[in-house]
Amino acid sequence: MSPVMEWIPAGFLLLCVISLSNAKSSPTINTLLARVCEDTPKDAHAFKIDATDKDNDALTYSLYGENAIYFSVDSKTGDVTVSRTLDREINDLLLLGVSVSDGHYTTEKDISIILQEANDNRPIFQGSNFDIPVKENSPIGSTLFKVLATDEDVSQGGQIKYRIADVTPSHGSKLFNIVPTTGTVTLTGALNYTGLSSYYRLTINATDGGGRCFYNETNYYSSIAYYVITVLDVPDLDPKFLGLPYIGSVEENSVVDHSIYTVTAIDQDTEINDNIIYSIQDSTAEGLFKISINDGIISVDSTIDREEIGDNVILTIKATESQPNIHGVYASTTAPVQINIIDINDNKAEFYKCEGSGELQTCDKASQFKVDIKEHSLGTVPINMMVKDADKIKNIKLTLEGADKDMFSVEPQFAAADSVVQLLIKEPQKLDYEETQQMVVEVIASDPEETSFVSTATVTIMIQDINDNNPKFPKDNYLNLTVPEHSDVGTVVATITADDPDTMDKGNITYMLHPESIRTYFDVEPNTGVIYVKNKTLLDREVRPLYPGTLQAKDSDGKPDTALLEFLLTDINDQPPVINKEYYQAFVKEGSQLELQVEATDADEPGTLNSQIVFAIVPSMYSGYFTMDHSTGVLKNQVELDREDLDAELRGKIELNVTATDKGMPPQSSMVRVIINVEDVNDNTPAFKNSSYKFSVQEGEAGAFVGTVLAEDLDQTTDFNRISLRIIAGSFDSFAILTTSEEQIYMGNITVDLGIDLDYESARQKYELQVEATDLGQKKAVVMVEVDVLDVNDERPEFLLSNPVKVKENTTLTEAIGRFKAWDKDGNHSLIYELESLKCRCNGSLTPCEWFVLEPTGDVVVNPEHTLDYELCDQALMEAQVIDEYTEKGENNSLIAGQMKINIEDINDNAPQFIFSDSVFVVVSETASKGTSVGGVKASDHDTGINAQLEFKVSAVRYEDINNQTSSERFLFEAVTTQQKDSYIGIIQTTERLDVNQKGKYLVTVSATDTGGFSTNMTLEIFLIDTSYKVELRFRGTQAEVEQNKPAIIRALTSATKAAVEIISIKADTSEESRASVGAIMVTYFLYSNGTALTKNEVELKIAEPQHAIALEELGLIYIGGSSVKIPESETLKFTLFGIMAGLVIVLVVLITSLVCTRRNYRRKLKAAKAMNSATMVGSDNHRSGPVVPGTNKYTMEGANPVLNLNIDTAMVLDLDGESSDVDKVSLGSLDYSDDLNTSENDVKPVMQQIQEEEELEDNGPPEYIEPLGAALAQRSQKKGFDNHRVGISNPAFSSTTDL
Repeated sequence: MSPVMEWIPAGFLLLCVISLSNAKSSPTINTLLARVCEDTPKDAHAFKIDATDKDNDALTYSLYGENAIYFSVDSKTGDVTVSRTLDREINDLLLLGVSVSDGHYTTEKDISIILQEANDNRPIFQGSNFDIPVKENSPIGSTLFKVLATDEDVSQGGQIKYRIADVTPSHGSKLFNIVPTTGTVTLTGALNYTGLSSYYRLTINATDGGGRCFYNETNYYSSIAYYVITVLDVPDLDPKFLGLPYIGSVEENSVVDHSIYTVTAIDQDTEINDNIIYSIQDSTAEGLFKISINDGIISVDSTIDREEIGDNVILTIKATESQPNIHGVYASTTAPVQINIIDINDNKAEFYKCEGSGELQTCDKASQFKVDIKEHSLGTVPINMMVKDADKIKNIKLTLEGADKDMFSVEPQFAAADSVVQLLIKEPQKLDYEETQQMVVEVIASDPEETSFVSTATVTIMIQDINDNNPKFPKDNYLNLTVPEHSDVGTVVATITADDPDTMDKGNITYMLHPESIRTYFDVEPNTGVIYVKNKTLLDREVRPLYPGTLQAKDSDGKPDTALLEFLLTDINDQPPVINKEYYQAFVKEGSQLELQVEATDADEPGTLNSQIVFAIVPSMYSGYFTMDHSTGVLKNQVELDREDLDAELRGKIELNVTATDKGMPPQSSMVRVIINVEDVNDNTPAFKNSSYKFSVQEGEAGAFVGTVLAEDLDQTTDFNRISLRIIAGSFDSFAILTTSEEQIYMGNITVDLGIDLDYESARQKYELQVEATDLGQKKAVVMVEVDVLDVNDERPEFLLSNPVKVKENTTLTEAIGRFKAWDKDGNHSLIYELESLKCRCNGSLTPCEWFVLEPTGDVVVNPEHTLDYELCDQALMEAQVIDEYTEKGENNSLIAGQMKINIEDINDNAPQFIFSDSVFVVVSETASKGTSVGGVKASDHDTGINAQLEFKVSAVRYEDINNQTSSERFLFEAVTTQQKDSYIGIIQTTERLDVNQKGKYLVTVSATDTGGFSTNMTLEIFLIDTSYKVELRFRGTQAEVEQNKPAIIRALTSATKAAVEIISIKADTSEESRASVGAIMVTYFLYSNGTALTKNEVELKIAEPQHAIALEELGLIYIGGSSVKIPESETLKFTLFGIMAGLVIVLVVLITSLVCTRRNYRRKLKAAKAMNSATMVGSDNHRSGPVVPGTNKYTMEGANPVLNLNIDTAMVLDLDGESSDVDKVSLGSLDYSDDLNTSENDVKPVMQQIQEEEELEDNGPPEYIEPLGAALAQRSQKKGFDNHRVGISNPAFSSTTDL
């Protein structure tokens, strides 16, 4: 084929390729369906049109069609936004035309847009009738009506729930209920047309289930509808009278058929409104009045005479409905009508004396009135006077006459008919019992329209004395009250009395000493004012010679007066006074004052206390009647002498013993007999048998017997012992007393006044009567008689305060541990107790429990079904209720519940418990001396107080050697007990020096025993550590500096060795090599919890780690030294053989090591040379400058090594570097006792392994280091690959020995 023909196919193919390359494809619309929320707001993003073009041309987007008005599209991006409000309920599916163009071609497609629900419609109530009629007697539970609401939303937004939001009036909220899902309204309470309401408006709310779409917040919509329920009335109520009460009036003698009053009744069923028929059912006066059947008009039916029928007539009017009610009966009701009869004026006013009150009041016509009032009284005078006029329509004028009329005024001055007349006190200050005891006034009643109508009543007013004066001491102070020290109890110091002009205070003044502290030494007779010694022992003049005090006097009303007192203690001596006479005799009439002076002299030195005489009366039967001036010896009676008080056989003769005592120390005294003859006079006042009386009487019993009071007069003649009894106060005219006699005893029988009915509900439930007994000589006595008016049982019981009770835990007591107490104001009651709650305090909080039981009697007992445990709960709180079984009305239980706190006391019921500690206890040579603390235990007891006190004791000691062979030992240890807060610590001390050359441990059994005998044992392991494990650490600082850094040093050593660091001592370094510099040595042991310890070499290995070495170097550590082990002479041969064997092993190791070292190549030596060069360039901070040898503690300059102080040939050291470091790094074995100085074939293996590892590391090349010591330590760390030894590894960096 020619070349031209060959190019034709090729040209054709090229043309097709060019045509295909210039062809364009149309865009593709991928979006077929879009979902848009109907609540998407305007201009918000709806969806994005997904369109593609294979030519990657820029696309242009547009919308078309009838639904395009709802959306807008970004022509460049295809993002579609909402432009009009969407509504799913109108159309839930929209077809939207979408057009996409690439500039060459245009593609059109309809996209289906589904509008999603957004819950945007409210529920709509259906129906037109919202007024529901319901009969008022509809039964509860019946269905009234049903509501219906619809919602155009779908799904949850279309689900509707109903509720009654409000009811008008508000009380109807309890009458109706609605089913939330169905809308059915039912009746839940009784309707009442007249009693409640005739209609109800129900506000019913319909709420949909909510929903959301575009927004994250859920929307809920609701609607309300008002339903009116009209209550239909039914005839179920009785008729009712209007305008009650009914009161009409008519003049007497009014004509027949005269209309008086009209009553009106209606049917309460207002919607029924039945006709009413009226009739007179009853009348207090028959035949006088009549009523019209249909109108209810009451009129006169016959002649009326007020004087015969009274002031009024009560009619009972009956109103009856004309039709039967729902029960088939004619409903009716009644009402009283009062017809008042009007009278004319034809009578004058009269005075009446009235007793009682209310219906029980009785009034008798009187002209004489008598009343008792207290002096200085205010207000009204209760004279029980009424003025009455039978003519009701006339006024009465009241005026006062008489000598004392200016003292009073009368009320009212003008009265209408029956009125209570009162006298008002105008000048109460002139009502003074001390000035006058009686006043008389006349009350005049007149008729202003009829001057002839005048009545007069005389009122006698008896003024009674009141307690209006304070008692008064004769002097304001008594500063010279002396009494011999150590005077007998009861010794009279002085008699000081106060006077009171009030009659009721005669003989009724009481005395008391103040302050309370002085009543330890002195006291006063409360009725006589006799001050006497109360404590003989405490009256010591040498301790306190002066006692100031205050004597207080109070009258019967509590009005006080005070006088200052000063008690002086006098001294005593040894010379008795000499009384001038053998005896004294005096005559005195009873009631008179005795004054007899007893004289005595004292032979002691005049002018001293020893010669000053104090006179006193020896206490006897009648010594309290007298007092004696202690200084002058004047004997006086301190109470009124009464012969009738004396023993009749004495015939008025009183014999007293009077002592004359000097003021020396000790006191000396003499005694003389004083005979006093009391002559009789009429001087006795009537006396009641009892100091007071208390009676009770039922209310409402007029004339009831109350009680009897007894009185007598000790005068022996009838002229003076006759007594009359009367009530002088407190009666309020409610009681009367009748006096009778039997021999010399006079009886006063008290009864309720016949015209009085006592009323407990009135202002007085208790009367305090003052009954006076008067003899013919006008001597009087008054006794208080308390009369209680009895009531029915109607008061609630009340709890009394319950004190906390105690009970021991684990108790089995069956009797009561405590008791609730309550009281009831009612006299007749029966109280029982019931449990309200019982809570126990356990771990600080109250929880219900059943540990105690409350009996109906109020007794609290332990529940036998439970055991009290103080360790669980330490307190219980019981609340109870008390009930009165006899209560007749009202509540029968207490208003406030009673409470009782029960404290549970601890007993010794728990054994001590040891507290675990991971501490290890060892004994080293320095702590093996007697009395050294070598261990400790800690224990506690769940009991408290003394029950928790513990005592530690060593109960057994055993020794266990390294072969686990155990043997008993004597008591080498003792326990010392100390306390730390709630725990006790037992310090274990040695009782003698221990042998630390033994290898093993002591098993020390320690017992902890509490005060109740409970005990617990614990065994301690105390390990023996010999001196071979002692390590001496040398520091460059002073002893004080090391002491200061001690905590940091211990932390660093513990971190490095993981062992407990036991520091024995810190001392100054006095060795030869350290004399030129300051240094200190710390003697230590490094101990493990299993009783093992680290040797010096093992400590060296462990602290050789760079992080530990740097920290210890900064703390001043220079090197580690050790003390040699002292070998007993008897074992010299044994250790010599061991030494020879060890030497052979060492030689063998050296030979093997030398063979290995000869294999080192030149690169190894080059590495050492580099390290040497690095050490030459940088010096150590802790030593003088100079190169160091890696892997050793040697320096090349003199003085650099504080131990060797040598110049080191670096070339020689390089040859030995590997062997030296390798040997240093070999573990020296564990601290097991079997490892003691023995070397086995296993010792060689680590050496060989490390040599091999070191050779393998040489190929990687040595790292570069800046600091020589860091390089050396790091090099050693890189070669560390063997397993950690359980005890430790040596540290050649601080070794004081040279390399192999």
